[in-house]
Amino acid sequence: MFDEILNLVKSHLGSNPAVANSIPADQADDIHNEVATHINNGLQQQVNTQDGIGGMLSSLENAAASGGPVTNAIEGGLVGSLASKFGLSPAITGAIAAALPGILQKFAHKANDPNDNSITTQGLGSAFGF
Repeated sequence: MFDEILNLVKSHLGSNPAVANSIPADQADDIHNEVATHINNGLQQQVNTQDGIGGMLSSLENAAASGGPVTNAIEGGLVGSLASKFGLSPAITGAIAAALPGILQKFAHKANDPNDNSITTQGLGSAFGF
């Protein structure tokens, strides 16, 4: 599951020129991994508190509204981590945090798309212990 999240992060951040151009090239892989780790951990916590996989996916579908509970849960630790580990400025960490709702929506869309087998509810259940 982590690899699918990492691919979403790389794709989404890479397609946003303001973010992609702000991330130092020599740190890009490490930053992508850090973002994916925070998303993975945040999703795991949401599965445990949102009535399982279905509740978590429902929360993700509403992630477009900045300030959603899933986004806030992930964003809180991510911004501080990116600043302390990589020395990123508030402008860069803010831009990455602003991309979280889009990444989470793509994740939910893939999980709910019967024609996309990269992220499935069964795979989520296995990955998150359900």
